[in-house]
Amino acid sequence: MRYLLLYKPFGVLTQFTDRTVPPRPTLADYVPIPHVYSAGRLDADSEGLLLLTDDGRLKHRLMQPEFAHSRTYYVQVEGIPDDRALEELSAGVIVQGERTRPAEAKRIAEPALEPRVPPVRFRAAIPTSWISLTLTEGRNRQVRRMTAAVGFPTLRLVRWSMENLTIAGMTPGQWRDLSGPELRSLKKRL
Repeated sequence: MRYLLLYKPFGVLTQFTDRTVPPRPTLADYVPIPHVYSAGRLDADSEGLLLLTDDGRLKHRLMQPEFAHSRTYYVQVEGIPDDRALEELSAGVIVQGERTRPAEAKRIAEPALEPRVPPVRFRAAIPTSWISLTLTEGRNRQVRRMTAAVGFPTLRLVRWSMENLTIAGMTPGQWRDLSGPELRSLKKRL
């Protein structure tokens, strides 16, 4: 079985084909390994860690809500979230009529990430800042909806880690096989 870690670039679909004309960039543009599939979602306008595998059991455990696992996102937001906004994110906010699970939210210094292509829009009158948000659920566009719900829209979203896996030291578009210890630790956590 194969277990790959990809640093998905901005604008890339989390699938291997695209039937639109002209076709958009897909995982096939970066990963030459056949028969592996994404174990989770990451929107085209999001970047970061994506696990690809042909292990159906592991993929199932990563995608089903009952097997909650942690995912940490670095999020550039419009404005500077105050303590109240971070407390709301941590407690869970109402998204599409349902409260999100409690999360870990904190302000962080700007992370050392590769510049995004295209760059995030810059507006001189509105500052931006970064937060780290760790979730144990994965609803559609959840991070973006959560930050918007507390008044700080997401400008850039990077999934930094999932359980024991991280994209530290990688660049957008780069992929690698999981090491034996990484895989054993991941399976033990799930």
